[in-house]
Amino acid sequence: MKHVFAPLCLLGSLLLRALTQCPVHTSEFQLERDYLIGGLFDVHHVDGPVYHDRPEAIDCASQPLILSSYRRFQLMRFSVEEINNSTNLLPNVSLGYEIFDHCSDIQNFPGIFNLISVSGLIQPWGEPHKQHGHESNVSRVIAVVGPFSSTQALTVAPLLMADLIPMVNYGSSSSIFSKTLKFPSFLRTVHPNKDMIEVIVNIILHFNWRWVAFLNSDDEFGIDGQELFIKRIKDTEICLAYTKGLNDNTNYSKIFRPIEVQRINIIIVFAPEMTAEALIESAIQLNVTNKVWIAGDAWSLNKRLSKKKGIRNIGTVLGVSQSVVMIPGFSNFIYSSKSQTHCENAGQQFCNQICNCSNLSQEDIFSADPSFSFPVYSAVYSIAHAIHNALQCGAGTCNDNITVNPQMVLAELKKSNFTLLNQSIQFDENGDPKFGPYSIIFWNRSGDAEEVGFYHFHTLVKFFINNTKIHWYTNGEAPTSLCSPECPVGHAKEQDGIHKCCFNCEICLNGTYINSTEDPYKCINCKETEWSAEGSTSCNLRVVAYTPFTDSEAILIMVGAWALVGLTLAMSVLFAINYNTPIVRSAGGPMCFLILGCLSLCSLSVFFYFDKPTVSFCILRLLPFILFYTVCLACFVVRSFQIVCVFKMAAKFPKLYSWWIKYHGQWLVITGAFVIQALFLLIGYSCGAPKPYNETLWYPDKIILSCDMGLKANSGSVILLVSLCSLCFIFSYMGKDLPKNYNEAKAITFCLLLLILTWIIFFTVHVLYRGKYIQTLNALAVLSSLFSFLLWYFLPKCYIIIFQPHKNTQQYFQGLIQNYTKTISQ
Repeated sequence: MKHVFAPLCLLGSLLLRALTQCPVHTSEFQLERDYLIGGLFDVHHVDGPVYHDRPEAIDCASQPLILSSYRRFQLMRFSVEEINNSTNLLPNVSLGYEIFDHCSDIQNFPGIFNLISVSGLIQPWGEPHKQHGHESNVSRVIAVVGPFSSTQALTVAPLLMADLIPMVNYGSSSSIFSKTLKFPSFLRTVHPNKDMIEVIVNIILHFNWRWVAFLNSDDEFGIDGQELFIKRIKDTEICLAYTKGLNDNTNYSKIFRPIEVQRINIIIVFAPEMTAEALIESAIQLNVTNKVWIAGDAWSLNKRLSKKKGIRNIGTVLGVSQSVVMIPGFSNFIYSSKSQTHCENAGQQFCNQICNCSNLSQEDIFSADPSFSFPVYSAVYSIAHAIHNALQCGAGTCNDNITVNPQMVLAELKKSNFTLLNQSIQFDENGDPKFGPYSIIFWNRSGDAEEVGFYHFHTLVKFFINNTKIHWYTNGEAPTSLCSPECPVGHAKEQDGIHKCCFNCEICLNGTYINSTEDPYKCINCKETEWSAEGSTSCNLRVVAYTPFTDSEAILIMVGAWALVGLTLAMSVLFAINYNTPIVRSAGGPMCFLILGCLSLCSLSVFFYFDKPTVSFCILRLLPFILFYTVCLACFVVRSFQIVCVFKMAAKFPKLYSWWIKYHGQWLVITGAFVIQALFLLIGYSCGAPKPYNETLWYPDKIILSCDMGLKANSGSVILLVSLCSLCFIFSYMGKDLPKNYNEAKAITFCLLLLILTWIIFFTVHVLYRGKYIQTLNALAVLSSLFSFLLWYFLPKCYIIIFQPHKNTQQYFQGLIQNYTKTISQ
């Protein structure tokens, strides 16, 4: 490392020899005392690049004067004088300074070499300088204050870091200086850019601005701010609509044109004072109006711009600034200093230690931008307190036996903890300050920067803005800046383009809602137990609907089922008493009891259509009805077939009839149908048994408790029922021309028509309606199916047995058969 730095020192030595011919005028830049503090202030500023045909120093005194920097320069002189006049901080020890006008970002190395040299001469490593009989490689200065800008600091800092010379900076806010591995002896009394960006973002969020432009200087300071801003707004609703770097060659009309086209009303200007001045002056000239400008701390307190003609036309200017702290005694120092003449020849002066500022009045200095005054003041005091601790000062004296070097001062600086003008001066592990709030300012109509809020870093109430103090260019409420207007309540955003702030609005449909705080871009589905209307922001609990046992309709149907059971029992008794009569035998004989018993068992299904469905309830809704109704239909198929055979097929197919009688064909058919249906039900329930089901599609605000009958898995059982019904209808229809008083087939046909009509009506209603009463209607359809056979097949026969016994004789039936036989033989 030493061998790398040696050529630089040699180069500096040559430069020093060439530059000692610079004019000598003032001693404001120098004060010889026990310990020297270096100072770098851009009292003048180079407007553009300076070209030379041979190596020579920049004459900073010939460049434009920066009044605010000159104020800070005087503040350092005042701070040193105030410390020297104090009997508490450094008793019997005095501070001096060596200040240079650092007017260029990259062409002021002679002054830096002078600061890091030994006794003013560059000494390469390995060639120690003899001083008072002792060898010493210690720099003439104990620490350096400045320079102001981040670019200036980047060029200077590596030279000071090499020997760990403390560099206490008052204006460089770039994030790179927080990296202690690269800048181990760098500390600053101004907050890093990330803190200022945090305040700016809070201002934007406070006023609900979403569509902003960010204009930054095209240097280390501005580019760092831009990167931090983009990173900070990543998880917010703020969109960076436009960003551009500014330099000496910027065409401002090309910058403002896209801002106007995109209707951006908020412009953040993150740039040094001179760059910002050029931008704002161009905005006035180009008649840019009705904007909100957010100024960084580098130019927010600029007193020249705030009073410039036409500044009100550009809109409203808000800004972030270092809190302005009144420094006691500074005004008296300026009056005293300006009344003296600093033209005496105090010995040979180094280049860029000339100001030519004699024409400045005290009022000129006081009217300058006061930004960064306290950071300069606290930087000098931090160094003084570090020397105080290194010299073990106390009880009115300091230890003269201790030789203080820059490394000792650096160690004490990092441990700084003292109070200065009611602020606790401390540095964190990165060398950044733990003190100093930000002020939020507004350029009022008088051209003054009025404080309207604050941002504190270490208090409970961090951020505050008094909206009533701000007078907007709209003469009313705060202006808006949106790519797209906010969506109405209950609408989700659908991003349009690359920016999330540009979107279309889509209303959330039934069963969905929007939670704008969590995700404004997505309609969220409600739970199955909830519902929502179109355009909702929350879901409501659905009403659970089912038919309880206590419902009046349920009670009536269950009474009907018990009535059916009672009627079947009564008819069974009546048929048993009259078992050997022609009516009972023609109705089916023993088969009648099977049909009546199955009808009673089928009625069990009715009771399970009510109350909350369970797995067992769902199974028992179908199982008894399908199984035993299959037996009933099989009996009527057989009965219909027998009627046709007796009156038609017996004469034409006697062998078939004798086979039917011999092998009891009717019982074989009934048994076969029962077994097949039982197998179908067993297989179907194994594949997909009926289970409870919540109907949520038909009614958005209700949950209808029902059963999923698993019709696909149980399709075999349904097909068998339909097949039996069809066969029954065919056979019974074939017997429609049987004797009038002995037409069993007609009775069966009529019952089947009622059965078919009942289920057509039910399925039609089921297609159109799925409410809570669909289960009641299903139970009613089952009950109607049972009553169709009970009332229209068995009840007429009971009537004949009871009220027309003369028709229930053998002679009467034989007479009907003989008349029918004669009719068909003719």
